[in-house]
Amino acid sequence: MRALIINCTLKPSPEPSNTQALAEVVGAELTRLGATVDAVRAVDLNLRPGVSTDMGEGDEWPGVHEKLLAADILIVASPTWVGRPSSVAQRVLERMDAMISETDDEGRPPGYGKVAGVVVTGNEDGAHHVISEINGGLVDIGYTIPAQAWTYWHLGPGPGPDYLDEDKGHEWAHTTGRTMARNLHHVATALNGTPWPAPAQ
Repeated sequence: MRALIINCTLKPSPEPSNTQALAEVVGAELTRLGATVDAVRAVDLNLRPGVSTDMGEGDEWPGVHEKLLAADILIVASPTWVGRPSSVAQRVLERMDAMISETDDEGRPPGYGKVAGVVVTGNEDGAHHVISEINGGLVDIGYTIPAQAWTYWHLGPGPGPDYLDEDKGHEWAHTTGRTMARNLHHVATALNGTPWPAPAQ
């Protein structure tokens, strides 16, 4: 079982990322369950705008695309900005849009038979909206979203401390994250080796 975490923070490495810290809780549980976990911080890469798998010279999306094809489990992790997913998360979903047309001989996109979930951080409300926005895109692309395949952390509306600066709420976010990992792993295991039905003609 292989898992990929795409961290859609706006902070380039090596700046600490609150979103990465919470996503690592999910990744650690997946590792405990026997999965191999890889991670990408998308903002560190030159991901050119567009909806094709390869946007030409200098575009680093093709490497991420290869990781997506190899992964059984995808986790998109995003901070909340202006009550919405980060611009990096939107860029990732736009680039993944090309996968809809990359079908096999039976007409199945590569997302079929794979599972996905969402991790959200932020110090303002809007986590459920961000989860819905990202999950909606992932379903369009062909991913299966298991029950309770998300976790989030925030301290309510308005300004406040960041995830890495405040322990409040961590126990809930971590327990939910570990449950998320178990649900993702369970459904990915159930789908593994079971051919997805071809689209109706």
